[in-house]
Amino acid sequence: MERSTRPRCPLLSSLMDRQGFTATLRTGVAIRIAGLLTLVVLALTTPGVTANASLLSFINTSALVGCVAVGMTFITLSGNIMSFSLGATIGATAVTFAAVSDYGVGPAFLVAISIAISLNVIQGLVIGVFRANPIIVSIAALALIGGIAELWTENRIIYSAEGSLTILKGKFAGIPIAGIVFVSCTGLAHAVLRYTQFGQNILMVGSNFRAATAAGVKIWRTVAAAYAWAGFFAGISGILIVARYDAGHMEYGAGYDYSAIGSVLVGGTAIQGGQGSVIRTMFGVMVITGTSMILLLRGLETEYQQLFTGLIILAAVLLQGRLRP
Repeated sequence: MERSTRPRCPLLSSLMDRQGFTATLRTGVAIRIAGLLTLVVLALTTPGVTANASLLSFINTSALVGCVAVGMTFITLSGNIMSFSLGATIGATAVTFAAVSDYGVGPAFLVAISIAISLNVIQGLVIGVFRANPIIVSIAALALIGGIAELWTENRIIYSAEGSLTILKGKFAGIPIAGIVFVSCTGLAHAVLRYTQFGQNILMVGSNFRAATAAGVKIWRTVAAAYAWAGFFAGISGILIVARYDAGHMEYGAGYDYSAIGSVLVGGTAIQGGQGSVIRTMFGVMVITGTSMILLLRGLETEYQQLFTGLIILAAVLLQGRLRP
């Protein structure tokens, strides 16, 4: 007997697909909860994790990684995957702020943040106007920014004016100012993405490039603006680094872009764009930073910390691929 070739009922087909996708989502949530609980158990059984010094280090490190990760979220949501030049942006911002700090905190802040935004807007324009590959553009930008900065500074550490950022080393209600800055950046980014037309445009561009174009969204403008916000938040991280070291150097930003990428992916923002939030990224930052702190307190060397962090990121990418509808 021949198998019937009649098409399935559209309503039944849609219902079955939706039920299957919902079950897959529940599996993904369960996996993330299990991973988070495992991290909590490891934290509670790690000596010294609740010590005041450990908690302060956790908050300060989370702030540095977190501000970059918030900016990286804009890039990922726009469908441009990630940027490898935000670490260089941090270093350039730190060097610029330190160099201009003799003229006052205000001018130094404005010049440094302007540099950070400009470096990334240029990348966004190249990607948005010429449809260039975002990964290749970011790698080229990384080389250019690093090379120009090292020629300018002659690879020297640039020290900031004494006491210029003392306020950022303090606490408010027992919480490090750096942590408050991170939470404030997260709140600002969330408001921009959730409650503005620009935020909706980013999600549209990341979800469906052609549909966004048909809807009248200026792709190049949206992409350039996404990179501008990424530069702004990376610049904030660069200023926090100057506050920590009282100096700026290109090497100070090394590695933060990779941790930011990991935080975005672990937080659940879709690597193909169009789905995610900075709130998810904030939890991803806590997982990445918390894992590194636990491994450090357990006496594991940097190589093992990088290995475990890499495994977590790989697991997040594989999970995303499994959950993609």
